[in-house]
Amino acid sequence: MRSNSLSLRLTVSAAVVSLVLLALASVVLSELFQQALVRNFDARLRAVLDSLSANVFPGEDGAPQLTGNMADTRFTLPESGWNWQVIPPKPEQKPLVSPSLLDKPILPDTKLLGQRDAEQIASFAFKNSVGQQLRAMEQRITFKDIEGEYSFLVTGNFDELRNEVRSFSNALYISLGLLGVGLLGAIFFQVRYAMKPMSEMQQKLNDIRSGKIEMLHGNFPTEMQPVADEMNLLIQSNFEIIDRARMQVGNLAHALKTPISVLTNEARESPGSLAEKVKEQIGVMRDQVNMYLDRARRAARAQTIGAATDVDPVLQSLARTLQRINMDKGVVVTVTCQPGLKFRGERQDLEEIVGNLMDNACKWSNGKVEVRAHLIAQIGDDGRPRMLIEVDDDGPGLPPEKRSVALKRGQRLDETKPGSGLGLNIVTETAAMYGGKVELDQAVLGGLRVKLLLPGLV
Repeated sequence: MRSNSLSLRLTVSAAVVSLVLLALASVVLSELFQQALVRNFDARLRAVLDSLSANVFPGEDGAPQLTGNMADTRFTLPESGWNWQVIPPKPEQKPLVSPSLLDKPILPDTKLLGQRDAEQIASFAFKNSVGQQLRAMEQRITFKDIEGEYSFLVTGNFDELRNEVRSFSNALYISLGLLGVGLLGAIFFQVRYAMKPMSEMQQKLNDIRSGKIEMLHGNFPTEMQPVADEMNLLIQSNFEIIDRARMQVGNLAHALKTPISVLTNEARESPGSLAEKVKEQIGVMRDQVNMYLDRARRAARAQTIGAATDVDPVLQSLARTLQRINMDKGVVVTVTCQPGLKFRGERQDLEEIVGNLMDNACKWSNGKVEVRAHLIAQIGDDGRPRMLIEVDDDGPGLPPEKRSVALKRGQRLDETKPGSGLGLNIVTETAAMYGGKVELDQAVLGGLRVKLLLPGLV
């Protein structure tokens, strides 16, 4: 997923919401469980307090006496935190304490005993001498014919409750963590499944650009089908615009051809300096018309969506043709092309671009021309990959200071060679229409190397 993709945004947003809800759920469940344990703990203390008050009665001297046995053995273990005691109202009367207290009564702070519920029971927490966190309940009871109130108090080891809460929390966090991992996996799968039609549409659009298909067909979801229909209409409109442009260019060529021919014939039949000047300017007009018509045709073809041309057959055909043309010089043209390499454009333009380069190389070579074509790890400004075509010859080459001049229109660096000086400029213009470029360099063979960058694919 890319950093600005919809898939990443959906995944991250859903994951954040899920994790926040799981975190809140863990806090809420842990708190609810702790509250339930505290209520259960208090209920156990209250049961012990009720049992204690039912089994303790004052003796003849007013000192409390236990008439039965406390069933819970924890009250017999020293420093267990589970204690009970009964404090009589008079100091001279001996208090009754559980064996766990070792005859050392608990003396809680009077502030802790000040807050009582409707049944006059005070509930509070404190730490004992060994650092245990205890939870206590204290109730004042009066007996018939006995002056003063007896203090009944029971305590429980709250640290045991904390251990239960800790164990539950650990199990809860592990369970919710596993649930979170499962939710993240489910979210990822859900987003991938939901975004799959968009990936399919993107792949089909790439196929249209590469020339594998012409229209955007497929079973798209209801929300995406209008987009697909509009894209098909746009592609169809592009084809129609290109066809109309080609037709208009052809009509213009035919419309200009007749008056130029008439003027040429009239000039030939009327000798004189004026006729010669007219013929000269008519030639300039014909060259200009042909140049701009060719440029218009190339521009129209360059904007065609989905055009793709196999590179190797074009290079091989040009090599055979140029070898036959330059048979008297014994020129050998070798071609090395990456299998399956395609040019994102019209075959006619590729033949014109590479044909000019190979023709120039054959003219200047001493007998050897090498052509190589392959896809490179470079992306153009239009987001398309680039292919590199290199044309080397073993001729005299070209000095670095003259290489930029050679790419200008009409420039001929050697008048002894045939040509108009337009070849490299046409190559440069046509390549630029496809977002490509032409560079000149020194060839390993000793002559000139022309490097041509064009949109390509494999």
